[in-house]
Amino acid sequence: MSGAPAGSAPESAAPRSADCSRCLALCCVGPAFAASADFAIDKPAGTPCPHLGADHACGIHAQLQERGFPGCVTFDCFGAGQQVVEVTFGGASRREPAMFAALEVLRPLHEVLALLDEAAGHPASPTHGPAAADLRARVEEMVTRDADALAAVDVGAVRREAGAVFDGVVAEAHAGLQGRDLRGADLVGQDLRRRDLRAARLRGALLLGADLRGVDLDRAELLGADLRGADVRGARLAGALLLTGPQLVAARGDAATTVPAHLRRPPHWIPSAP
Repeated sequence: MSGAPAGSAPESAAPRSADCSRCLALCCVGPAFAASADFAIDKPAGTPCPHLGADHACGIHAQLQERGFPGCVTFDCFGAGQQVVEVTFGGASRREPAMFAALEVLRPLHEVLALLDEAAGHPASPTHGPAAADLRARVEEMVTRDADALAAVDVGAVRREAGAVFDGVVAEAHAGLQGRDLRGADLVGQDLRRRDLRAARLRGALLLGADLRGVDLDRAELLGADLRGADVRGARLAGALLLTGPQLVAARGDAATTVPAHLRRPPHWIPSAP
């Protein structure tokens, strides 16, 4: 959610990352919150969060986790917020209701773009990289359309096409390897330290609270895996496939955790292993 104070740039921003200083806190107004483990309050859609200031900055940004808003900590629009404000609405200075509809289309498209950025240049998949680059170019054109044209974009179709591209990238990266197929597996809270997860298929796996300390996840596919609360201290994630920044933010890592070069190490991770 709107994390950085107005006028500030994100620290070591990764490609496709949000820059809240260039947005109008759309994610703090448009979506509905339901009181849960992720949000401390109920908030109707289209209503500003009570912690949102007049400067479009979060008044409790430094205490979001402690105040019961981990959902805000892990949310990332992948740069869609500033795209709505600066491109779709031509640098608007005030929020308009139509912006929220545009954000609902652009946010998933920007997430696809972030994953395609990785897939297009992955050294382990030279054959499928061009297909990823081609789709990326077409989605790049989509996100520049005006609000009316964006409303006509079939986001589901884009995701399905991207999924097929990712399947090809992963298959090529796993050629000759015998990784475990754990797609969609329920691994909540499990101790996985003795499991060989190299080149594992973990797409959509539930890894909430799982113990992955020191685990080698080289070429493991983590597309859509739920890593909330997963302990990845000392884990080797640098070679993982289709991992995103929000997944890292949701996990608990440290200075010994390796991360892909295109992603930023979450600043709240503890500095060193105990």
